[in-house]
Amino acid sequence: METLKRWMRDWKYPTYLLCIYGFFSTVKPLEPFLIPFLTGPDKNLTIEQVTNQIFPVWTYSYLAVLVPVFLLTDWLRYKPVVVFQCLVLFATTAMIRWCNGVPEMQAVQFTYGVVTSCDVAYFTYIYSMVELKHYLKATSYCRTAQLLGYTVGSVLGQVLVSFELMSYNYILVFTLVLTGIALITSILLPMPKTSMFFHQRKRASGETDGEGQGHAGTVKPLEPEEGSMTEVDLQSNEQKDGVEVDGSKRQQETMGADCNSSAKSYKTGRTSGCGDVLLRLWRDFLQCFSSRTLLIWSVWWALATCGYNQTVNYVQSLWEHVEPSSNFTVYNGGVEAFSNLFGAAAAYSIGFSSADWSRWGEMALGALSALEGGALFAMVFSGNIWVCYCGYIIFKSLYMLLITIAMFQIAAGLNMERYALVFGANTFCALVLQTIITSVVVDSSGLGLDIVTQFTIYGGYFSFIAIVFFLRGLYTTMCRKPEMETPRENPEETFKAEDDAQIITGTKF
Repeated sequence: METLKRWMRDWKYPTYLLCIYGFFSTVKPLEPFLIPFLTGPDKNLTIEQVTNQIFPVWTYSYLAVLVPVFLLTDWLRYKPVVVFQCLVLFATTAMIRWCNGVPEMQAVQFTYGVVTSCDVAYFTYIYSMVELKHYLKATSYCRTAQLLGYTVGSVLGQVLVSFELMSYNYILVFTLVLTGIALITSILLPMPKTSMFFHQRKRASGETDGEGQGHAGTVKPLEPEEGSMTEVDLQSNEQKDGVEVDGSKRQQETMGADCNSSAKSYKTGRTSGCGDVLLRLWRDFLQCFSSRTLLIWSVWWALATCGYNQTVNYVQSLWEHVEPSSNFTVYNGGVEAFSNLFGAAAAYSIGFSSADWSRWGEMALGALSALEGGALFAMVFSGNIWVCYCGYIIFKSLYMLLITIAMFQIAAGLNMERYALVFGANTFCALVLQTIITSVVVDSSGLGLDIVTQFTIYGGYFSFIAIVFFLRGLYTTMCRKPEMETPRENPEETFKAEDDAQIITGTKF
């Protein structure tokens, strides 16, 4: 019994529980076959209704609730939002199973937008429960569990559909069982005592943990000052060694200012008021994006994520147009599984690259974005389902590769609070752009274009991104003065950036 209590106090206990939750909540066998299900005899919806009337609701819902959920997640200390996410996911799956008609399916998309916005709780809960030295392993486990869930769900769905082992309705019932397991797991998660913004641990002069910093074998909320000290030490070491990468100087200066403001916050008390938090977030936002390097990478992040989400959300409609599921045994699940695995391999390979991304990164963004645009054009104009499948795998793998590079460049020199803020700001900007494109191009109240024209626009969109960033990278490379190259590596940040590339792997549910 004592051994069990000791294990429950260890950092592995909440990590493993969150991994179980992440796995079972992402196993969705029907997701790759959502279009065939909605347009088949079960729901009797047309492809135009699904594409132009139902799916756009998800984008609007996601944008509307993202900021409130982001703030509530921190104020409620993560766990309640994780449980709420699972409850809404269960309700969404049940609605898909038993509801019919366009208004009901639009309600499904709204609730799934709420589910997607709550992902922030999953990605921040673990950092409030483990110490800084365990971030590497904890992040690895949680990201791997979620990616494994997506992959298993895709493969399982493909097997069930190809061999006709279950109908679509029974697959949904099976998904409800898996979601129920995830719900039970989320309830068992320990409640964090601190959070990044609203519930910071009070710091008194000379206060210690009793067991010393860096203690092992005990689950305690992460001390904010410990993370700050790590960043300050890193800054000092880099300054001593004369390390200066493009854009890093400003990041270091703003990081020092953040440490000072954080220290003041700790002295004022345990819980910060909403006004204080919002004011600090706004100041941090201005300081972070005063770095031109961070701003450029963030612009690409927002633009590319917008185009990626549009492509992933509507690619099944293109597949259905090229090869109707009524005339062809679809392999959507296998394609999703392969794209996830190839994307993970591409992101993982960045960790072994010795390229100077601060110098060649922008040109890489331009060149590989051009390949993404080419893959989309090939999907549109080939008229062959297998070319569409291959083009999608290439497109998704390239995005995972580039988003990993972008995350590494942005994460370098930022502490966790600022990284979360920049990540949230970039996601919000991507959603704003996606909402504009959806309302104009996709929504039936706008132009309501057909799926082929939509993907032609998406291919042109990525071509535009490619031209802008390639020319910008060419200008930067030609105008850059020769300087002594000094390696900039932070294994924990590199690994976290690689794993964070797996955040955006889900399709419309």
